[in-house]
Amino acid sequence: MSNLDREAVPAVCGGRGFVVAEPVRELLSPRRVPLGESTEVRRLLPNLGRRMVGAWCFVDHYGPDDIADEPGMQVPPHPHTGLQTVSWLHEGEVLHRDSTGSLQTVRPRQLGLMTSGRAISHSEESPKPHARLLHGAQLWVALPDAHRHTAPRFEYHPELPVLDAPGLKATLILGEIDGAASPGTAYTPIVGADLALARGATVRLPLEADFEYAVLSMSGEVHVDGVPVLPGSMLYLGCGRRELPLRAESDAGLMLLGGEPFEEELIMFWNFIGRTQEEIEQARADWMTGTRFGEVKGYDGDPLPAPVLPSVPLKPRGRVR
Repeated sequence: MSNLDREAVPAVCGGRGFVVAEPVRELLSPRRVPLGESTEVRRLLPNLGRRMVGAWCFVDHYGPDDIADEPGMQVPPHPHTGLQTVSWLHEGEVLHRDSTGSLQTVRPRQLGLMTSGRAISHSEESPKPHARLLHGAQLWVALPDAHRHTAPRFEYHPELPVLDAPGLKATLILGEIDGAASPGTAYTPIVGADLALARGATVRLPLEADFEYAVLSMSGEVHVDGVPVLPGSMLYLGCGRRELPLRAESDAGLMLLGGEPFEEELIMFWNFIGRTQEEIEQARADWMTGTRFGEVKGYDGDPLPAPVLPSVPLKPRGRVR
């Protein structure tokens, strides 16, 4: 998915200097951003208060939207560098196309994982016909320096490990939990899991003390370590936890995001991740001149133009503002 914000501003993120080394309860509110013709997303990362959680550097939550009489998601071809995208649905379906030739419909609780590496372009759209409701999240994972120039690829994993406990069904998206491992390719120590809680459930989820974590609420009423987290909001949890208490007041859906704090500082601008402003400028120029990113075939529409870079130089601000 693209960052469609036409006022995109470069930002330097990463580094361990602003990692919270102990458990915290920091509630992050979303910023509402239009996505295409008929979809609005709630952007949780980057946030006014925090830019990354482990290698997770971008989180959009959307829906549930009634798109029975709407085109639904319509994101034209656009570029990416230096990251992975994770498409995750609770309802509906998204048709993915990319410049490696991939064509795949992703459905609820199936993993669509795209590694941009040095350069890729893709589009996402609600297929025709499509389901009445659309509800999901789009997330980015920053690639470490050793892997950010790898060849682009798309992975589709319709079957993922599921952990069952009384009142809890946990689907593993990336990384490992309690001995189970996702088939998705990961380049840093990371974890992502979809948590379905039954009404009245009280559970304690095992965590890695060296990871930092956050929880995104997708639906329902739930308390995370005693804090009520409403759908479309995120609770940052810091590091130093070995378990996470959860209590569901209704049937609820959450996403657990975590990982080893990302050591490198990086620059995010629009849909590019690099290490210097010169890299970002080159990526933008390559996209606008039709080189390096390949072609997305089959999408009915023009590619997205890149926003203009600001004239002021970048000022490193670390993991938080």
